[in-house]
Amino acid sequence: MHHVGQLTYRPNNKTKNSMSISKSDRPALILIDIQKGFENLEYWGEERNNPDAENNAGELLEIWRKNQLPIFHIKHCSSSPTSLLNESNEGNEFKEIVKPISGETIIKKNVNSAFIGTNLKELLDNNKITKLVIVGLTTDHCVSTTTRMAGNLGFDTFIVSDATATFNKKGLDGQNFSAELMHETALASLNGEFATVVTTDFLRKNI
Repeated sequence: MHHVGQLTYRPNNKTKNSMSISKSDRPALILIDIQKGFENLEYWGEERNNPDAENNAGELLEIWRKNQLPIFHIKHCSSSPTSLLNESNEGNEFKEIVKPISGETIIKKNVNSAFIGTNLKELLDNNKITKLVIVGLTTDHCVSTTTRMAGNLGFDTFIVSDATATFNKKGLDGQNFSAELMHETALASLNGEFATVVTTDFLRKNI
């Protein structure tokens, strides 16, 4: 283990076993920023990929609830008063399809990583959770940042390709990078280095 400040970093040596996942592992489902503010397409970009991402995340949430597995709802609370994700705006609210129920943990953050300025790692460690399944918005920002940090902290992390989504981005020269391209390149950068990319169907069959 490597100690840096208050965080303990565990070497993330991927093994065949760490790539597997089952109910007996008691993996945590981390739902990132599935909030109403992301419904405003014009605010975030011109187009979005994976229109069924929230439905798939909702299905996984029900699977986790049925199996009484640990669930963490991450909510982005922007410090900017004009942001759709500011706590004063309706857009800060969770989408109905993944709305937390009594007893489920809600963690508020104001930066990209769900580990920064929160007690997420402490809660995971206290509950002896070593495997994470990550879904939510957006693939190349908060999902990616949280996944990278989870991998660096030593968690066996799984990111669900069809339960995550993002928006198109403009390049430095004004060129348009489609939402699907941003999504796929973000997943490609994560897979095998910080996490294992899986699908909803894979988890449906293994949990």
